[in-house]
Amino acid sequence: MQTNEIEKSEIHILIKIIEYVPNSVVSKTIIRKTTGNISVIAIDTGEALAEKISPFDTFIQIIEGTAEVVIDDQSNILQMGQGIIIPAHSSNIVRANGRVKMISTVIKSGYEGSTL
Repeated sequence: MQTNEIEKSEIHILIKIIEYVPNSVVSKTIIRKTTGNISVIAIDTGEALAEKISPFDTFIQIIEGTAEVVIDDQSNILQMGQGIIIPAHSSNIVRANGRVKMISTVIKSGYEGSTL
């Protein structure tokens, strides 16, 4: 069975499993489950993730570079090693301040019975 996930039970250097593409945002799935997923994302200088509102909490951790994470119009500057939780139902955008790589973890469990 072919998947887009990285190999299990192997050590991975996360900043090396994805490369920058000029003028682009690229992502690679680390693991995808019905209860959530983890991806590594590379954002080239001057690029951004499209503004969105997710029905789930999302944890962003910077693994290379610096990014601006705007949550409900509040700007946060994150540097390598820092992370932030974007609350469910919050407007958000992630902009690269130079090239940036990050891990995005979406948690879908815990929302049973909630109205989305």
